Amino acid sequence: MIPWEKIDTARIPGTDDELRLKRRGKEFSIMLGTNELMNSRLSGSEAALATLAAKKIEKVAEPHLLIGGLGMGFTLRAALAVLGNKAQIVVAELVPAVVAWARGPMAEIFGDSLNDARVSIRESDVTEIIRAHRLKFDAILLDVDNGPEGLTRKANDALYSPSGLDAARAALRPGGVLAVWSSGPNAPFTKRLRGAGFDVNEVNVRATGRGGGARHVIWIATKN
Repeated sequence: MIPWEKIDTARIPGTDDELRLKRRGKEFSIMLGTNELMNSRLSGSEAALATLAAKKIEKVAEPHLLIGGLGMGFTLRAALAVLGNKAQIVVAELVPAVVAWARGPMAEIFGDSLNDARVSIRESDVTEIIRAHRLKFDAILLDVDNGPEGLTRKANDALYSPSGLDAARAALRPGGVLAVWSSGPNAPFTKRLRGAGFDVNEVNVRATGRGGGARHVIWIATKN
């Protein structure tokens, strides 16, 4: 078997933790300690985050989307595939090195997605972008950390707190969608979403997008 090769490391802003980018043949992995945050072979649930949200806003002629977390670009590429040419997508990525990896060692995975005229990459905390806008987005897609239970950065918890959900709701247009990816279920988070005034649908999806593999959770929360 081909051994894993460490390609690069990157410090997570606001922490002493490091991300590690590893490669084995054409397979890539991003690790935090012993936890694998993402793998290039497992894209199904991240892609579903985009397709499920896009379905809810399919009648919007010129949709504005905010994606929190670039990762390996699965959510971005899925959004580009299903949205029309009048869509505008802002991708917020906190770790600058992740953007550099997308343009460098993982460029083959990303293809032309970062150069698509519909896409704007912001090296910024998605929380700051959400709080800076009102009635701006038709959909906010969050693939930040491991879901509502923060793993990489304690400050990410603010995204999923009552005040964070209130800010997301304020940034959405009427009928807008907050879509949240998680590695597993979280009943208190579902309750917080409803408490913030969202209609909530909790969807279980496979990591591979097919019949096998781990189950992940996507919340599709619609602004009343």
